[in-house]
Amino acid sequence: MAEGRVLVTGASGFVGPHVVAALIQAGYRPRLAQRKPQPVPADAEAVVTGDLAAPVDWRAALEGVDHVVHLAGLAHAGPGLDEALYRRINTEATLELARAAEAAGIGRFVYLSSIKALTAASDGPPLREGMPPVPGDVYGRSKLAAEQGLAACDLDWIALRPVVIYGPGVKANMAALLKLARLPMPLPLGGLKAPRSLLAVENLAGAILFALTPACPARQTYTIADPEPISVSDMLAAMRSGLGRGPGLLPVPETWLRRLARLAGREETFLKLAGSLVARPERLLSAGWQPQAETKTALARLAAASRAG
Repeated sequence: MAEGRVLVTGASGFVGPHVVAALIQAGYRPRLAQRKPQPVPADAEAVVTGDLAAPVDWRAALEGVDHVVHLAGLAHAGPGLDEALYRRINTEATLELARAAEAAGIGRFVYLSSIKALTAASDGPPLREGMPPVPGDVYGRSKLAAEQGLAACDLDWIALRPVVIYGPGVKANMAALLKLARLPMPLPLGGLKAPRSLLAVENLAGAILFALTPACPARQTYTIADPEPISVSDMLAAMRSGLGRGPGLLPVPETWLRRLARLAGREETFLKLAGSLVARPERLLSAGWQPQAETKTALARLAAASRAG
């Protein structure tokens, strides 16, 4: 069993509760940084630190803490948001916490970055962990800037770059795909065979636990994904399996669907769903990380849970 107190930011988001539960199960004592008081699990404690949009005095929150898991950040919230707000929350607030952790002698600082810090692509050749980062939007740039700032700290930091995360409570494109899978009719998506990397939220939680251990080399970035990519058609088949149904997928060619999307002015949306974006977690696997959830099984479990809900 692991020991020690871990300060966790962003514990109330989609990923946070899964990470907190994994920390507790592993034997850690989570301290949850909150904008305002909220209930916490029985084996965790809370500290109110305020909103990251303004500077935070982290000294009291870090007192007695062994490690930090920084999940909080401004995610994709649509167009129109001020770039300065992304920079403030995703970059400056991260580095303020990192410097406070450095001053407090924290052991490990695990930062949840994003694959968007590496690329904005949703289609193309497989990504390599050593390739030069070329973020294509303000979100990716703010995440990359935080990684670069961490590199200047005298701290055992680790930045994890997750691909699309799925699990109970998921939103956005994966939630839309789950709604499609639940439709009681055949779908013309059997021809979508391009591979895509996904990340089960339980695998992400496991990777964070691994990053807190000496077995995971510090002061570097890691791509984090399920080891094997999966196509959209196989995602849907796995989800429908979890619903107790057959795949029900018609093999309409991908080129036809892309052409229809282009005519409808939705090609970019189509590529986000059906394009090929593969990013394998070679560094983490080489270091000894062992993901527990197999993709198709996790997708089937997600669909079954959504039906039960």
